Amino acid sequence: MRGKGHYLVFVDVKSPLYMMIIKTKPNVILLRKIKLSDRNCFAKWWRDKELLKLTSGILKLISDKEVGKYFLAILRSKNDYNFIIIIDKKVIGHISLVKRKNNWYETQIVIGEKKYWGKGYGPKAISSLIKKAKRLGISKIYLEVRPDNIRAIKSYENCGFQKIKTIKYPKNKYLSETLRMELKN
Repeated sequence: MRGKGHYLVFVDVKSPLYMMIIKTKPNVILLRKIKLSDRNCFAKWWRDKELLKLTSGILKLISDKEVGKYFLAILRSKNDYNFIIIIDKKVIGHISLVKRKNNWYETQIVIGEKKYWGKGYGPKAISSLIKKAKRLGISKIYLEVRPDNIRAIKSYENCGFQKIKTIKYPKNKYLSETLRMELKN
């Protein structure tokens, strides 16, 4: 009798037909390239005050026009890698690698659907993204996180990131400081 297996599926950005499947525990996670039909998910997440408190801290309501502008910028980006995180055919969040200076890439992740928080899907998505980045020759990856977001910091440490320094943003009234973490090579 075959055991009940669960898999992590990664869709390669360069080829829509190529998938990497990795056996994991609880459910099937898929990372796929963001597409136009994902706009409504982003609109929902970018307007969720609880999520905003954990990310930018800007609680001002974003207009449909602004959602469209920001979302199209993500879709049109040629230097960045942006993915939707799917679990059991349900969109639960997004993850990205954004090109920065000196061959550094910043990773950003949001599990936008709160009922999926604390179930280990974020670290699995990050681990999958890191494997993809390494295949693409990307080794310099960092992230910035709110210093009081302890749950996220522990997840990032479990994925191989280490605390580097606190960065002050004195002109940003919503996010005055972040903790920079870098992937250990």
